[in-house]
Amino acid sequence: MTTKILMICLGNICRSPLAEGILQSKLPKDKYIVDSAGTGGWHAGELPDKRSISTAKKHNIDITNQRARQFKPSDFEKFDHIYAMDMSNYKNILNLAPNESVKSKVKIILNELFPDENVEVPDPYYGGQDGFENVYDMLNKACDVIANKLTN
Repeated sequence: MTTKILMICLGNICRSPLAEGILQSKLPKDKYIVDSAGTGGWHAGELPDKRSISTAKKHNIDITNQRARQFKPSDFEKFDHIYAMDMSNYKNILNLAPNESVKSKVKIILNELFPDENVEVPDPYYGGQDGFENVYDMLNKACDVIANKLTN
């Protein structure tokens, strides 16, 4: 059986594409599918932000095959684990839940590092390249924990 994980941010061009690429690089491709989406749809069909692409590339991860898409309620059925980058997107996802039982699939990604603290991955979009490196480091550490939980 294949386990499916979905990473969520706002526009699906900065944080969630990085999270998708990072986690994908840590899991066997035959057993895990990692995808990403945004709660907003204005970037649908676009490549990740060029700064996310270059940050990933610097760490030997290629995210240029990704295209932004909007989160849909049907994603609750498709995915086993859904990770939100921040509280705003977490709440937006929960508001789309078709029933109570699927809400347990949704988690704040940095709670993997800081349980129950709801620490948010900052949106690096309006900052410089440093913000993307910082986000990469946070996501890399969280994805190490997630990959460990999933494979052990």
